[in-house]
Amino acid sequence: MIPLRRGAEKPARHGGEPRSAIVDIGSNSIRLVVYQGPARVPAVLFNEKVLAGLGRSLAASGRIDPAAMAMATTALRRFAALVREMDVASVRTVATAAVRDAANGAELIAIAEHAGLSVEILSGEEEAAAAGHGVLSGIPGANGIVGDLGGGSLELVRVKDGALHRRVSFPLGVLRLAGLRAKGRLDRRVAHLLEETGWSGAGKGLPFYLVGGSWRGLARLDMVATRYPLPIIHQYAMPAATIARLRRTLSHTDKARLKEVPGLSSGRIPTLSDAAALLGVLLKHLKSSGTIVSAYGLREGLLHQALTVQDRALDPLIVATRDEGRRSGRFPEHGELLDRWIAPLFGADRPEDARLRHAACQLADVGWRANPEFRAERGMEVALHGNWVGIDGRGRAMLAQALWTALGGELTRPDPLPRLAGEAALAQAARWGLAMRLGHRLSGGMAGPLERSCLSLDRGALRLALDAGDAGLLGEAVEKRVKALAAAMGVAVG
Repeated sequence: MIPLRRGAEKPARHGGEPRSAIVDIGSNSIRLVVYQGPARVPAVLFNEKVLAGLGRSLAASGRIDPAAMAMATTALRRFAALVREMDVASVRTVATAAVRDAANGAELIAIAEHAGLSVEILSGEEEAAAAGHGVLSGIPGANGIVGDLGGGSLELVRVKDGALHRRVSFPLGVLRLAGLRAKGRLDRRVAHLLEETGWSGAGKGLPFYLVGGSWRGLARLDMVATRYPLPIIHQYAMPAATIARLRRTLSHTDKARLKEVPGLSSGRIPTLSDAAALLGVLLKHLKSSGTIVSAYGLREGLLHQALTVQDRALDPLIVATRDEGRRSGRFPEHGELLDRWIAPLFGADRPEDARLRHAACQLADVGWRANPEFRAERGMEVALHGNWVGIDGRGRAMLAQALWTALGGELTRPDPLPRLAGEAALAQAARWGLAMRLGHRLSGGMAGPLERSCLSLDRGALRLALDAGDAGLLGEAVEKRVKALAAAMGVAVG
């Protein structure tokens, strides 16, 4: 573990939670990310990258070329100035393969130090560990092999049960692949490296988690090709056959067409073909079942490593939705109470769906500031497009359906929800929404009425039990919502 380096403590001029930052000096790009919010899943306040290409000349000269060095100098000076201006409390600056391997890497470190950034050079082992932690941070149940493709190196990490296992670093960065492909040696070279290190077949039947801008670019291309209805890349899945198809697509698609792909950085376009070729070879020799994209990687992994064991164990989806509910809702404590109040009706929910229901309750009040005619739309938009991790497309659709129904959208199935989840899942989510809607109406958003009442299913009937002193809370609106929920559950009102 490498602790997050902290700067001198000083009052935050912005008056909010402390801010932290990571400057990531990679072989292809240099990036600054500034974070603020819950330690388990801090929000990104600022994110900027410069495609300096520090590693592009390494294979030929062993050095960072002058043009790349100049771009890096400008970027590092700007980033150092920005973190000072943003009143960032702690900054960590890390460098990976290009700086590690370049004969003039020390020159770049001196430039960063002069700008006020203290640089750590990560070893291949540390780089692999950070990538693995990044995936576990965003996909806590990940079980497979993480592949982090940078400009200068490729890291593989076995992840299982919330922990890292074997890891290795290979000199197979995307900026090094063109030469291997030109000589027809890529497949043989990868096979040899995997065999030599005992990784051949290590991914049999397991997913391969994709980290790195070039591989994420492939996923962006596939999302456009398949007209995937949700522009969220995290946990987007692609089988091995899709990778083969993308390789064929890239072989006859010109750069002008690729530049039209939404979300695809033009600076990544030259690396896509090589990245796809390497991925196809890796899937073959590792025998992986397919791929899952992770939006979290090295930087998020560094943050995850710095957490306590207790904080790492927190569910990132629940932490993030709780924070959003606290910031956007009227009643900060209501999400937890609401989930406990409706839970007796949904005891048959699988654990993975119960956590989605919990998240939906945390967000149940996010639409209150919207125009009453558009509260349901607001809830659906937050669920679908919120910066959540630990959730896939199906999960987002169920979250969206629950909020759509809870905020007045009734039992309809707005697009694109039916394209992301099956009817049974959406029907259950709609029932969650009706139960949430009942809880909000009964309680007026206050804690007391939920703490003194209970919902239950008893002998095929839905029952709402109140304290004698709370009888005045009943009324036409509450009774109407009890009946709607009972009808959706196919039971009578007790």
